[in-house]
Amino acid sequence: MSLRPPSTGATAAEAAFDALGHEVLAEKAAALGRAGQRVEETLARLRNNADEQLRPRLLKDAAEAVHGYFIQRELCGLRKHDVVIREYSIPKAVLARLGAK
Repeated sequence: MSLRPPSTGATAAEAAFDALGHEVLAEKAAALGRAGQRVEETLARLRNNADEQLRPRLLKDAAEAVHGYFIQRELCGLRKHDVVIREYSIPKAVLARLGAK
């Protein structure tokens, strides 16, 4: 007697699409994690550097990282950024470069 897994009624094409869907979701999550790490790193450099000559460059780097993170969040369906702004303590100077008020 042999045992077979129960049939879900899915065709091979549907099963392949489902596997691809899982892979896409995993990559979205990984990309979001990498973008969040970049935000943390650039904000840390901005906070820990007292050199006023470097500040404009550090602000630009932080704004680019935050912008990329916001875009990645939106691609994942996360539209509100208030909690993230609070959690990362994103300075108003960085948000102003994104056009936020």
